[in-house]
Amino acid sequence: MTDSNPDKKLIEDEGPKKSKKKQKKDDAWRPYGPRDPFAMLKTLPEEKQQKIQKALYLFSPGTDMPKTLQQAKRHKYLFWDTQPVPKLGDSITTHGPILQGESSVHKEPYSLPQGFSWDTLDLSSPTVLTELCTLLNENYVEEDDNTIRFSFSLEYLQWALQLPNGLAQWHCGVRVDTNKKLVGFIAAVPARIRVYEMEKLMAQVKFLCVHKKLRLKRMTPVLIRELTRRVNQQGFCQAVYTASVVLPTPLSSCSYWHRPLNLRKLMEVSYPGLRQNINLHRPLKLNRLSEVTKTPGLRPMIKEDVEGIHSLLQTNLCKFHLSPMLSLQEAEQWLLPRENVIDTYVVEQDDGTLTDVVSFYSISSRVLNHPVHTGLRAAHLFYIASTATDPGDLMEDALVLAKSKGFDIFCALDVMDNKSFLKKLKFSISDRSLHYYLYNWTCPTMSPDKVGLVLPN
Repeated sequence: MTDSNPDKKLIEDEGPKKSKKKQKKDDAWRPYGPRDPFAMLKTLPEEKQQKIQKALYLFSPGTDMPKTLQQAKRHKYLFWDTQPVPKLGDSITTHGPILQGESSVHKEPYSLPQGFSWDTLDLSSPTVLTELCTLLNENYVEEDDNTIRFSFSLEYLQWALQLPNGLAQWHCGVRVDTNKKLVGFIAAVPARIRVYEMEKLMAQVKFLCVHKKLRLKRMTPVLIRELTRRVNQQGFCQAVYTASVVLPTPLSSCSYWHRPLNLRKLMEVSYPGLRQNINLHRPLKLNRLSEVTKTPGLRPMIKEDVEGIHSLLQTNLCKFHLSPMLSLQEAEQWLLPRENVIDTYVVEQDDGTLTDVVSFYSISSRVLNHPVHTGLRAAHLFYIASTATDPGDLMEDALVLAKSKGFDIFCALDVMDNKSFLKKLKFSISDRSLHYYLYNWTCPTMSPDKVGLVLPN
């Protein structure tokens, strides 16, 4: 029998339940029949009515978020219509903030539903990091058929969230008062972002997650508002974020492309987007890769390469309309290899000059309800820049290296110049999209090949 209260197991009962007999006695004073809520609303003062109507408008349970622009045009954005973001359908030709600064920043945190409290997570604590890992792995994004679910490691979260210039107060959690269970999270890291010809300090928003049993409580808007408040307190007025759903309004919409590395396993677990029940002989032959790389001078990145790679990447990224302006510290944080997290390879010429770089990060997934396979490993293309090697050859070597490391599939977005080699290397486009957004900043939209920013999430 289904539990009618989805929050029941999350919040401990504060006392013994009343018997039905007692409940009837307590309700004896009430008139028979339901009371008209609109009539009750009208009896309140005008100011109180407006506050209640606004609260209902912002936080009432909504329908599933649209995944296409056609669906988005028919959707009512109860929360996002109140935020400084471009409206869907607007023709934008100007560049600049939608709101000029934050004249009044809330001093106190936003109110949460009764029984919940804010907590700033100390991710340097192994215990807290493990709690966050559990929340994300049990409640973050999964495929629609619920067969494959992300399984983030502690090392991955440290890499993605604990930056040298990071701010602890931007790791925003929600806990249940009674048992201190972590049930909500949103985070941001500071970054300097180049948008067309302008550079802005922005917050990169990541890992928005609410426990499945609490989603009807509309906690997501409150998390976003609270993080916005904390970001504004530090003088940041803009943010960049990505989502697989269509919100107001995408700056750019990119597609995911996939390249099987272990096709047999992917077929056995019914990996989304792959044709099922096909003869594997020909696909296996078509997807075969060399056993060794072919680019001379290709080797793993070491710490001494940071300065050269930083210079190489920044020169390449300036070609795009949306790109990060990395510091040396950030280049080291994001690109220096970490086991099972980030792999970066460079091409070194005979004179010691670094001419090319390719990197990919690792995300594992759990395979649910399968008799043989329990996990999948996906390599995600991060940054690639080449001045002496053909990008397709460099990427082909990346596929060879990823396969040798035990990855099952290689994923890439059609951002930057990636589309020049995706089809050639037998990547296939999926039906999943990733949309890029800017908060409190308006500018013309851009095609995926003008996006030079990748946000591990």
